[in-house]
Amino acid sequence: MKIAILDAATLGNDINLSLFNTLGEVSVYPLTEPNEIPNRIKNADVCIINKVKLNESVLKDAGDLKLICVAATGYDNIDTEYCKAHGIAVCNVAGYSANSVSQLTLAMVLSASVNLNSFRNSVADGSYSKGSVQNILTPVYHELAGKVWGIVGYGGIGKKVGAAAKALGCKVVVNKRTPIADEECLPLDKLLEISDIVTVHLPLNDETRGMIGKNELALMKNGAFLVNVARGAVTDESAVAEAVLSGKLGFFGCDVYSTEPMPQSHPFYAIKDLENVCLTPHMAWGAYESRERCMNEIKQNIISFINRESRNRIV
Repeated sequence: MKIAILDAATLGNDINLSLFNTLGEVSVYPLTEPNEIPNRIKNADVCIINKVKLNESVLKDAGDLKLICVAATGYDNIDTEYCKAHGIAVCNVAGYSANSVSQLTLAMVLSASVNLNSFRNSVADGSYSKGSVQNILTPVYHELAGKVWGIVGYGGIGKKVGAAAKALGCKVVVNKRTPIADEECLPLDKLLEISDIVTVHLPLNDETRGMIGKNELALMKNGAFLVNVARGAVTDESAVAEAVLSGKLGFFGCDVYSTEPMPQSHPFYAIKDLENVCLTPHMAWGAYESRERCMNEIKQNIISFINRESRNRIV
């Protein structure tokens, strides 16, 4: 069996990929440009990708390809309809990054809620030492207890964020496609109207693309927090940038972008240095334990496929 790993650099240099060697002949490529994909997968039985886009134009000559494994939960970078029509199986990895992504979500909200950077800087720049008062209490900050935390998308990550929010004393409200009995589930517009904090944890598909845009942002409370750790295109990024610049949003945190890496022409480039903005480079999923778990899950997906079993199958 021949296995091609097309963008190993996106998995981190500290991850050992030799675990796949027991399954066959492995070719590891740090990165693969679109024009390089056909040649690198044309003789492969299995292709492992993270961010590489696989569509008909690059798959049509991959006559030996039997399985695509994506090192992620989302698989919007794969043309699943083409794969289904041509007998190419597709597997993702569900749930591996819930701890890692929820941790960054909480870090962003907690840091913003206490103006952590501002208070840290007051010590680092010497202004606290030069002052005559034993404490600095500006900018003013407020407790999270009693605030309404709206969670858009309530899968494994959303549930972990919800549990933490409740532990902090927040009231949690949820927007999900199929409401559940043990949570307060609301339509999106109502959730946005009443929430002090909104965190987004959705896959990208035709239903979710652009679902938080200018009209939805206008519904939010003035000064509300918005954090997107899902997919960049779930929001209208230009509208979000405008909501930050106008003061509508009190804080905006984001780890994902419709174009990655974020180019200088991106709407968020104009707000990246603002004190009430925290932009991170699509790293929420990437705790060491999360990435190690992901690789082990992919190996099990391949073994299951070899054994004609169905495990984490999308197609």
